[in-house]
Amino acid sequence: MRKALYFELKAIPHLIRVKQWIKNFFLFAPLIFSHHLFDFNYFFITFKAFVSFCLISSVVYIINDIADLEQDKNHPVKKLRPLPSEKISIPIAILVSFVLFILMIGISLNLNSKFKLAIATYFIINIVYSFKLKQIVLLDIFLIAFGFMIRIIAGGWVINVYISSWLILTTLFLSLFLALTKRRSELTILENNSNTRKVLSDYSISFADQLATIAAAGTVISYALYTVSERTREIFKTENLIFTTPFVVYGIFRYLYLVHKKNLGENPTQIITTDVPMIVNILLWVFSSVAIIYKQKLDASIWDFLGKLF
Repeated sequence: MRKALYFELKAIPHLIRVKQWIKNFFLFAPLIFSHHLFDFNYFFITFKAFVSFCLISSVVYIINDIADLEQDKNHPVKKLRPLPSEKISIPIAILVSFVLFILMIGISLNLNSKFKLAIATYFIINIVYSFKLKQIVLLDIFLIAFGFMIRIIAGGWVINVYISSWLILTTLFLSLFLALTKRRSELTILENNSNTRKVLSDYSISFADQLATIAAAGTVISYALYTVSERTREIFKTENLIFTTPFVVYGIFRYLYLVHKKNLGENPTQIITTDVPMIVNILLWVFSSVAIIYKQKLDASIWDFLGKLF
């Protein structure tokens, strides 16, 4: 009995998809692009929002796994998850989700009402998605994109800062791109779509490729327009943010290469966390963006430090 419980507890990180929490870093985008990254109060509030989304997203993953239990048993990869492989029982999974939900409520209790509305909307939409809407062609990928967009919006709402429309559009196209390449990869590895995800029968590899191309172009164009928009230039007092666009273009190209040549698109998190060129590219984009956005503050801090030192 104790041994069985031990193995169930050991499988919990896989059950709650800890690696997928990387998606919730989208909440930090409004913090970075609002000139508040080095403000402790703003950072702490955003971090609490981040943890809240990590917990609620894990609850959603568990509910989705329960809803797709029989289908996942026929999937070559998903059958290895804790519930389909019976490493964790359904009652334990429900208990874990309940505990996570209570923790989420406790952490987000002191956050503002707009953030609570955002996280509640995310939860409700994903529950409906898990049980019904995921079977409707095109709507399934748009709801995935909505999940990323609501993260960006929640990140802005929780610290009461303006979110650029171009930044939201960039997030929309990027998340559509990731969802479509995921569908494409699923089509290439599944022999019997009807026993795994019914909506896949409404897609084809060529159709997914066409839509992914549109989404990729939309991502690059939206981001480029964001960097040169009048409001962006006024806020950051620079036009140099445009020079971060090549990192975005390379990231899209590298991702397409991995999808088409390595067939790795089914798990975007795995690509982002294991592919060295992609990791380096993301880090370079982050460092260059922060350096450009916070150049004046960093220069002032350096001169202030040197003044005190000498």
